[in-house]
Amino acid sequence: MKNYYVQRVLYALFTLYIVITVTFFMMHAIPGGPFTRERHLPPEIEAILNEKYHLDDPLFKQYIDYLGGVVTFDLGPSFKELGLTVNDLIREGFPSSMNVGLVSVIMIIAIGVPLGIISALKQNKFIDHAAMFLATLGVTIPSFVIATLFITLIAANFTFIPISWVNDPQNVGDAIFRYIGPVIALSGYSLSFVSRLTRSSMLEVLRQDYIRTARANGLSERRVIFKHALKNALIPVVTYVGPMAAAILTGSFVVERIFVIPGIGRYFVESVSNRDYTVIIGMTIFYAALYIVMVLLVDVAYAFIDPRIRLGKKMGD
Repeated sequence: MKNYYVQRVLYALFTLYIVITVTFFMMHAIPGGPFTRERHLPPEIEAILNEKYHLDDPLFKQYIDYLGGVVTFDLGPSFKELGLTVNDLIREGFPSSMNVGLVSVIMIIAIGVPLGIISALKQNKFIDHAAMFLATLGVTIPSFVIATLFITLIAANFTFIPISWVNDPQNVGDAIFRYIGPVIALSGYSLSFVSRLTRSSMLEVLRQDYIRTARANGLSERRVIFKHALKNALIPVVTYVGPMAAAILTGSFVVERIFVIPGIGRYFVESVSNRDYTVIIGMTIFYAALYIVMVLLVDVAYAFIDPRIRLGKKMGD
């Protein structure tokens, strides 16, 4: 078991190294540099800036220097945000994105999983059809449409719900209510997908022979569902929730832009348009690292959800 986790960590570090390398060389393969778009920038000034940030060094030397910075958790300076480093931008923007994302993930799991289980147990009943109808709407409607509908239909009629995060909350109620819109917009698709995935997985498990055997042995329906069926049904859900959580925790540029959330998403999008190399690479590394960590947590969760899974053991051991 320990060897398996060590191996997984080594694979994760190697994957992160590949992400860093590919992103670095892809960004430097694009013609021009971060200062070529500056208007009325004399060539002498551009040369001074390139020398200051070591952009005139050989590409391989820049690569080695950047790897050395990553090892020491230094993602370099931003070329466009004067006086700020990539670490500063992450520290400034990630807490807001993480707070909204964390509430969204909790809402997705707390509502989506029970809704899928109930739909499976009440298959072809009214509650099943109603839940799947709402889930289908949630999957098909984009987040920016949900955000716009929320502002138009709800926030405009209930003035106690803040539309944006521009002003600091005056009380606990304002701090709580301002999460409603972004959380609904962020979690709409994933909540619907999780509920549908849970339902289909639960129905598949309930048709298995061991469930029929458990019922034939006289076990109560509650025990059959929660002790034998639920754990196996949750495996596909956990597989999806891990990467989903990484994506939601890093924020959505569209949702953050609509609700004026000072999150990390806007820095990533603006860095692409500004060709801010270090910010693009740094944000990519940050997202990839978070994604890899969530995948590792999914692997750990497998062993706790289903005791039949023995990670690190060969078949037949």
